[in-house]
Amino acid sequence: MRVRTTLLITSALAAGIILTGCGADSSDNSASSAGVTDSGEKVAAAPQAAEGGAADQAQARDVPAQAPDLGVDQRSIIYRGSTSVRVKDVNAAAGLATGIAQTAGGFVGGDNRNSGSTGSGTATLTLRIPAEKFAPTVDSLSKLGTEETREINTEDVTEQTVDLDARIAVQEARVTSGRKLLAQAKSLDDLVMLEKEVATRESDLASLQAKKRRLADLTALSTITVTFLGPETPGVKTDDDPAGFLGGLSAGWDALLASLKVLLTVLGALLPWLIVIGLPIWALLWAYRRWQRNRPPQPAFATSGLGVPPTRLPRAAQTSPAAAPTSPAAPSENPPGNPPGKE
Repeated sequence: MRVRTTLLITSALAAGIILTGCGADSSDNSASSAGVTDSGEKVAAAPQAAEGGAADQAQARDVPAQAPDLGVDQRSIIYRGSTSVRVKDVNAAAGLATGIAQTAGGFVGGDNRNSGSTGSGTATLTLRIPAEKFAPTVDSLSKLGTEETREINTEDVTEQTVDLDARIAVQEARVTSGRKLLAQAKSLDDLVMLEKEVATRESDLASLQAKKRRLADLTALSTITVTFLGPETPGVKTDDDPAGFLGGLSAGWDALLASLKVLLTVLGALLPWLIVIGLPIWALLWAYRRWQRNRPPQPAFATSGLGVPPTRLPRAAQTSPAAAPTSPAAPSENPPGNPPGKE
């Protein structure tokens, strides 16, 4: 009985141990399979997220960059205008125009006046007026007299302004990073190279900022050029010349008249000199010719003492002695053997 009881207890313990080991293995397998499933889901989700991000970036690149849709009040617009007004008193009208510009918050950028004769003077003023008061100022100037011409131009520089702002921001970031690298330089070569790079970036930044200030000045202050004409001053000439053959004929005729005018001007300038210098020279030449006519004639050759002109030998007689023919010697008067002096 004791042996049977011992075997039963031993068998029960062995069965319990076997069941415990099987349960642990199944739980470990379940846990590992669950971990593999979770990691597989994460790995599968990662490419999907990457693909989604890449698709979003590609879609963002495909969409073109557009300028912000701004209203008229928010856009950067340059206003330019010119007008000519005929007035009775040019100087008085110029003074009133200066007052109108100062009242509008602007100033006079240029003043060119030509008095001329009575009633024919002109005055040209360049006024810088705030953009929001451009149109009222032009109307006020035209009421100073009789307006003859008016021209208004506008230029939208909103895109240029936005582009400059973006470039300035990028350049400022580059300058900041360059300065940080310059502070961390450890060798002399790196220091020199970084100083040169930072100086170049700062120069580019200053150039962009200058362009931005120029655009800001042109958009904040509009430009008005007003010309005041006297009662007798000719009007402003407009460029309405015809084109083609008639235009060329008209231009050629005008050029001919201009050339004749220049020639007459030169002749008028030289005429006093011709009178002052030419008359004395002409008088001297006239006196010299008169003296030549009244001068007694002189002989064509000089006479000898006997009053007989010297004869000129023929050409044959003027030959050299070597070429002259030799003549036979004349016979002596005294025969040979007789000394001279004796007969």
